[in-house]
Amino acid sequence: MPAILCPSCNKLINSDSPQCPYCGQSRPGMFGFTTLMRKIGVQVDFSRGIVAICVTLYVLSLLADPSAIFEMSGMLGILAPSGNSSLLFGMTGSYPVLLHGNWWTIFTAIYLHGGLLHIFFNSMWIRQLGPMVEEMFGPMRLFIIFTVGGAVGFLLSALMGNAYTLGASGSIFGLLAAAIVYGRQTGSMAFTQQFVQWAVILFIFGLVFPGVDNWAHGGGFVGGYGTAYLFSRESGREGGGAYLGAGICLVLTLGGFVLQLFTVLGMG
Repeated sequence: MPAILCPSCNKLINSDSPQCPYCGQSRPGMFGFTTLMRKIGVQVDFSRGIVAICVTLYVLSLLADPSAIFEMSGMLGILAPSGNSSLLFGMTGSYPVLLHGNWWTIFTAIYLHGGLLHIFFNSMWIRQLGPMVEEMFGPMRLFIIFTVGGAVGFLLSALMGNAYTLGASGSIFGLLAAAIVYGRQTGSMAFTQQFVQWAVILFIFGLVFPGVDNWAHGGGFVGGYGTAYLFSRESGREGGGAYLGAGICLVLTLGGFVLQLFTVLGMG
């Protein structure tokens, strides 16, 4: 029978073992799911993968309505996809979520962006924060924090009446919050203060520049902080729960884009 590494203690065990004989982890193989998610975590650079998806969807959203490419609306609106194009790909907000019931857009909108500078700065922050949070919590937990932060941020934004919104900023604030949790857990005041300062700077940036969704930023911070805090109460290694949680986030995200496609085709 095939052997796997236990997701909790990393000891070699049988894949169909009902319990790890070393650490007691229940159903460590999770019927093959743990092995699949471990391969993804080992083989995929999550930060680069997320940026690649964001860039791909940004380019596709521009090509979906090329007439709007050069219709600039301020500095942050350079090379901005049209509103119709963004809605086509799954932009979120109170109208899509509360008025039309398209709840899945709180996941799809994480990977959409409203202009060249928007995606440039968000990609820069993801590449800066992603590897650090992955080192602190692990690749599966990184993906969960990123997804939960973005979804909670967009949900709060919709509840507060923002008609339309998109972007990875809420998820980025979730990563910042996770780093702060880690700094407090390890007792590193300098480390914690560094990320608190970054969070404050970004919050101020959102207050100064028009069109920034500060509710999504705040909700993303809360969602990321709460998720990271729960992870900080667990053992240092990623267990089966982290693999299952990452799988759920992946299904919700991919499923969201499938539902969005069906919605668009149904409208057509």
